[in-house]
Amino acid sequence: MITRSDLALWRGEAGDPDGAVAALEQILTDEVQVLGPDHPTTLITRYNLASWRGEAGDLAGAVAASEQLLTDEVQVLGPDHPTTLITRSDLARWRGEAGDPASAVAAFEQLLTDTIRVLGPDHPHTLITRNNLALWRDQLSERPPS
Repeated sequence: MITRSDLALWRGEAGDPDGAVAALEQILTDEVQVLGPDHPTTLITRYNLASWRGEAGDLAGAVAASEQLLTDEVQVLGPDHPTTLITRSDLARWRGEAGDPASAVAAFEQLLTDTIRVLGPDHPHTLITRNNLALWRDQLSERPPS
């Protein structure tokens, strides 16, 4: 399954995000059946599928898949696991790209607090979170009032 996953990811990188999504959906079905829904490989495939859905333009699908993945990662890995923190970051991004920059800002603010607590103020993931928060705050300030 690893080779199939690599092929799916390279398909997306080569400019076929829809093909990556289709391949990852098939792989996920097989992994859930063989490995189970909570296996680390299955969780990685779910993460990749959510990401490629977003890259393919299915922002609502990316948000929904990321939300469900986050729920399961918190249960399986815990709220402070680095993978869980990364999923939170991606979910914030997809929410912002789906047209809700206020939600992205709020999520990145909460995530920043947790990354500082878990990883420290100078960790690369903390710095990336600070950067993403600044970018989404800027996006929010540029939006005309509703």
